[in-house]
Amino acid sequence: MGPWIPVEEGLPEDGQRVLCYLPENRVYLPGKTGANELRPVVVMRFARDFFVKNASKTGYQGVPHFWQGEGTSNRFFHEVTHWMALPEAP
Repeated sequence: MGPWIPVEEGLPEDGQRVLCYLPENRVYLPGKTGANELRPVVVMRFARDFFVKNASKTGYQGVPHFWQGEGTSNRFFHEVTHWMALPEAP
């Protein structure tokens, strides 16, 4: 597994699943208490030129790329600060 790569220095291949660092990623815990916890590392798939290829999608924020999560964990490009390749399976 390599080092964390700042998004300003390089991006994954289109469709590549990687570990992403989102410094403000809060996840709500089960129940109706509103409790949440910080989970800054998430597995996501990089979508290069997502808003160019999918012009009807809303949420464009000036950058054509997007991070696709698993379930409802999609993120806008600016929310991810660093990424790294997934480690090899044992």
